Amino acid sequence: MSLNAAKLRLPAGLETLRSNVQHNCHISDARSASDYTLCVYLLKMREYYRWEQGLAYGATLSSQAIGDWLTAREELWESLLEQDFVPLEIDGHQYDPFDSEAINRQLEPHRLLYSAGYGNKAKPHFFLARLENKIEHSGYRIHISSQELARDLSAPPAMSRQGEIFIRRESLRRMVWEKLEEWRWNRPDNPMGRAIRYYDFDTDLDAALEKMTDTEIEALVLHEIGEVRAGEALGEVWREMLGSFPRSKLELMARAVRDHLADCLSTLPALLQRRHPPSLHFYFANLSGMRRQIYPALLKAYDHWVEYGDTRELECQVEAGRNHWLQVAEELVALHESRVKSAWQEMESLIERKSL
Repeated sequence: MSLNAAKLRLPAGLETLRSNVQHNCHISDARSASDYTLCVYLLKMREYYRWEQGLAYGATLSSQAIGDWLTAREELWESLLEQDFVPLEIDGHQYDPFDSEAINRQLEPHRLLYSAGYGNKAKPHFFLARLENKIEHSGYRIHISSQELARDLSAPPAMSRQGEIFIRRESLRRMVWEKLEEWRWNRPDNPMGRAIRYYDFDTDLDAALEKMTDTEIEALVLHEIGEVRAGEALGEVWREMLGSFPRSKLELMARAVRDHLADCLSTLPALLQRRHPPSLHFYFANLSGMRRQIYPALLKAYDHWVEYGDTRELECQVEAGRNHWLQVAEELVALHESRVKSAWQEMESLIERKSL
C-alpha cells in the first residue's frame, strides 16, 4: 500500500494486524460500493485516495493518478467479492474480527483502538487507529482515536456498541473538510455556510479544521449517548428488527426515527443549553436525506431561530419530538412483532403518516 512507513509502524507482534484489518475493509467495500450514486461514489473515492496517500487537504490531486488508482482498487474489490473476513492476529493469537472488546483489551497497552460493527444497509465497518484518549462522560465510556491506520471507504466519525462510544477524530476532521469543499462550490446561504463563518478557513485551513473538529467532537459524543439511551428504551428487539430488513427503504426510515429520538433525548437539548450557534448550524448542516423528510417541523423551528434569534420553537419541538419519535419507534416494534415481513409496507406508511 501507499501509506507512508511511519504511519504503518506498529509494535512488535502486531505486524500483520493493520494489513488484516485493511483487508477486511476492502472486502466490506467490495460488497457495498455499488450502493452509492455515481456522484457520491466518486467524491468518496477522491477523499479515500487522499487519505491513503497521506496528502494534505489543500493539496491538488492529479486526475490521472486518481483514475489509475480507482481502476486498480475496483479490480481488487472484484477479486475479493466472494471472500470471507479474516481473523485478526495479535501476539500470536487469533480473534474474530467483530470481537472488538477482546481485541481492544490486547491493544490498549499499545495505545491503539479498534472497532467493528454494522452501519446503514447492514454494511460492516472496521477501523484501526491510534488511541488519543479514553474518558468517562455521563457514565459512558468514550474512546477517542487520532491517526487512522486502517479504514473502509465510508468512515463514520462516531459509533456506539454495547454501551461504549467510539469517536474518530480523523474521520470527523475529514467529514468537516468534505462539507467545506461541497459548500465552496456555490457558497449558498445554508446551515453549513453559517457554521463556516465562525472559523477562519480562508486564512488558515488546518487551524480552522482543527478548531471546528475539537468543537464538534462534543456533539458527536452527545449523539452517541442519545443512541445508547434510545437503545436502552427500545430494547434488543429494535436491533433484531433492523437486522430483518437490511438494505431497504424501511431500514433507512427506521434508522432516521431512532436518530431523531437520540437527538431529542441528548444532542439537541444539550446544544440548546450551551447556546453555541456554530454547533447548532453544523447539526442542521448534517440533517439530510430521510431525516429531513420525516421531520420538517424541526427544520421550520431552525429557520425561525435563524430569522429571529429565538430558540423557543426549537426547544418546544425537541420536547414534542422526544415523545413522538419514541411512540413511533414503539409502534414499529409492535408491528414487527405481529407480522414481520408482511408489516413492512404498513411500517413505511406509519413513518410517512407520522412525519412531524
